[in-house]
Amino acid sequence: MTNRITADLGCLLAAALAALALSACSSPARSSAPAVAAATAVASTCEQVGAVLSDGPDADADAVGYAEAQVLPLRQIHASDQALGQAIGQLANAYQAFYASGGKSSQAKQAVAAASKKIDSFCPGAAS
Repeated sequence: MTNRITADLGCLLAAALAALALSACSSPARSSAPAVAAATAVASTCEQVGAVLSDGPDADADAVGYAEAQVLPLRQIHASDQALGQAIGQLANAYQAFYASGGKSSQAKQAVAAASKKIDSFCPGAAS
């Protein structure tokens, strides 16, 4: 009888360990799904930002025209990531201020540089 109890306890323990192992294996996949979706959304938004910033006049040849060409397309990008959306809005505002000053405002120029750096922190190389 003792052997049977020991065997039953062994089976019960094995079943419990197997269930624990299965739940441990499946938990990260379920919990990481939102993170993967968020990363995919950020990557998609970064592609849009990169496409916008690579379009328009040559920034070195016509900085004011380039700034003007970026404002509306940047404002049309909708980001599901709130921080990235704010960074895109800041860049659009900085380009708007730079354009409005005719490229003469050092403050607007600094705002463009800071906003570009912020965009690059989310989307490496997009604003460079």
